[in-house]
Amino acid sequence: MVSTVIHSARLITGGTETADAWVRFEDGLVAAVGTGTDWTDAGTVIDATEIAGAGAILTPGFIDIHGHGGAGASFDDGIDAIRSARDLHRAHGTTRAVVSLVTAPLDDLARRVGEIADLMQTDADILGSHLEGPFLDPAHHGAHEPSLLRDPVAADVRRLLDAGRGTVRQVTIAPELPGGIEAIRMIVAAGAAAAVGHTNADAAQAAAAFEAGATILTHAFNAMPGIHHRAPGPVLAAAADHRVVLEAIADNVHLDPAVIRLLFDSAPGRVALVTDAMAAAGSADGSYDLGAVRVRVVDGIARALDTGAIAGSTLTQDVALQRAVQAGVPLVEAVRALTRTPAEAIGLGAQLGALAPGFLGDAVLLDEHLRVTRVQTGARPS
Repeated sequence: MVSTVIHSARLITGGTETADAWVRFEDGLVAAVGTGTDWTDAGTVIDATEIAGAGAILTPGFIDIHGHGGAGASFDDGIDAIRSARDLHRAHGTTRAVVSLVTAPLDDLARRVGEIADLMQTDADILGSHLEGPFLDPAHHGAHEPSLLRDPVAADVRRLLDAGRGTVRQVTIAPELPGGIEAIRMIVAAGAAAAVGHTNADAAQAAAAFEAGATILTHAFNAMPGIHHRAPGPVLAAAADHRVVLEAIADNVHLDPAVIRLLFDSAPGRVALVTDAMAAAGSADGSYDLGAVRVRVVDGIARALDTGAIAGSTLTQDVALQRAVQAGVPLVEAVRALTRTPAEAIGLGAQLGALAPGFLGDAVLLDEHLRVTRVQTGARPS
């Protein structure tokens, strides 16, 4: 048996904070949790304060359900690129991730989700794939190549879901497109989460999508109508529906800090902090590709060369945590948005997102400034 105890930390999990806490891990799972010094000896014993200082904070591992790459590598470019990008994000606390793919020809997308399904057999930190396209509104294409967008014809949706062999976790779709509502029902029936995004949907159309089974709003406020006092749009429709998780890119570029706080206040317990990171995360400014779109990164802000549209981010989840707290979000809520909420959004809330007995032993140790000092990933999801 491989056992580890981490003690003397502020434990933040499940929306609560516990002082002077310890967590015992056995064979990649959380075995016990307590306070003080009543933990039993283990193969490895870690005093959190020796690594992270007197204000040491222990949280579950971060989970990113929407990201496209990092360390100069794009998730669209195959297994080696996925692993390189994941190494970068893991160092910043993201112990598990869904691999997001941008719009591409159908043949390429089918091949890529199949490769991700294969990768999951060897790389336990990969939770599946997210198809952010091609079923998007051309007027809200963002950094997706508009010539490759298409309506969600049932045969095309089915082909991509089948290619993933049950590993497609999320599909972003504009529900107002012809066949959009039927496609949402098909996605949900296949065991994936349907997400409303890159859309021109009004509040009523978004509500119809949620009623059909969509449970995620892709990067709230971005690539969709905003809030108007006579046209509330998809963001308020999502905030009003307690079944829906709202993704937020807390980089102070996609969302102003006041809007970050607004999302948490409007949908308590239902915000998932995502990176939407592209290859430039953890890398220098310069020129990059995001699928078929050329991107220029200046001062850490990625924009499409041809349109100037924001083209993903250079964010990591530890920085998203810092930005959310700086915006006024309580620390326990910001941590939940990186852990419990995204795990539940993709159907893995019984295994990931909490430091409680029986959960997978993913953990992040932070100092008082919310900088990552230690990361561990536990067993494989079942």
